[in-house]
Amino acid sequence: MRWLPYGADAALIECDSLAETGAVRATVASAGIPDVVEVVPAARTVLVSVRPDSKALAEIRALVEAADLAHPPAGESREHVLDVRYDGEDLELVARTAGITVEDVIALHTSAFYAVAFTGFAPGFGYLTGLPEPLRQSRLDSARTRVPAGSVAIAGEFAGVYPRASPGGWRLLGHTDTVLFDPRAERPALLAPGDGVRFRRAP
Repeated sequence: MRWLPYGADAALIECDSLAETGAVRATVASAGIPDVVEVVPAARTVLVSVRPDSKALAEIRALVEAADLAHPPAGESREHVLDVRYDGEDLELVARTAGITVEDVIALHTSAFYAVAFTGFAPGFGYLTGLPEPLRQSRLDSARTRVPAGSVAIAGEFAGVYPRASPGGWRLLGHTDTVLFDPRAERPALLAPGDGVRFRRAP
C-alpha cells in the first residue's frame, strides 16, 4: 500500500484490493483514536483526516502497518434487512446471462449476506460486496437516463440500491420502499461502510 499526503491534516492510503481497503478502514475505525475526524473508504483508497496539529497520522500509520489485515477487527456495525419486490426490468436478462431461472436469481440474491464496502455515486448509495458469482455481470451496454428511486441493482461484483431517481447503467432486479437517504434525519444515510445488508423477498 502507498501513503500519500492529502493536505496538512490528512493522508490518502492506496490499497492493492477491495479487501485490503476494507481491512484498513476497519482497523482505523475500530482504534478509537480521538483526533481522527473522518475515515472515508473507496474501492482502492482510504482517506483519513485528523484534527489540525495532531500527531494522529503517524499513530495511524504505525497501527495499520502493524495490523493483521487478513483478519481485521469486526468493529461496530448495523445490519439492515431490505424488503424487495423482484419486478426489475433486467431480471430476465440477468437470469438468461447466468444460465439460470428467474427464481434462481431471486434465491441467490436473497440468500447472500452483503457488506457495505464504501458509499458514493449519490448520497446514500452503498456499494455492497457479497454478490453470488452467477450474478456478477457487467453493466448495461447503454445506461438508462432515469432509474427510479429504490431500484435494487447489480453490476460487476457489487449490489446496490439507488437512493433517488438518477441515470444509471446497473442491471435492475427489483424495488424496495426503504428510504436510503433522508437529509432531514439525524443520520441521513441509512447505509455506512461496515454495515451488513440482507435482501428479503416482499410478499
